[in-house]
Amino acid sequence: MKHEGGCHCGKVRYSVETELEPLIRCNCSHCQAKGFVLTFVDPSAFTLHQGEDALSEYRFASENIQHLFCSNCGVESFARGKAPDGTSKIAINVHCLDGIDRFSLTPMDYPGRDK
Repeated sequence: MKHEGGCHCGKVRYSVETELEPLIRCNCSHCQAKGFVLTFVDPSAFTLHQGEDALSEYRFASENIQHLFCSNCGVESFARGKAPDGTSKIAINVHCLDGIDRFSLTPMDYPGRDK
């Protein structure tokens, strides 16, 4: 299924092919503080339409994930990184997809704080 999404101010916009499965709620210090619900896709399923020039990057801990946020509104609508097996992935902040009812989501908990 194709979804459109982006940041709060609209400078960052993208489309992504995803069935929204699985959905995770990670308890690492970063994800928990921001309240993310995430799904992960291959880079080939993600197209950034606008806003590359508006993105700022934050890395922490292992520095394997490019947490990318809009330098105007501060929203992190997606991130780029590597899965545990080394393959490239895009982490989609499902709350930033157009038309998604966040209260209808049933993410599974992921113990990121323990990793």
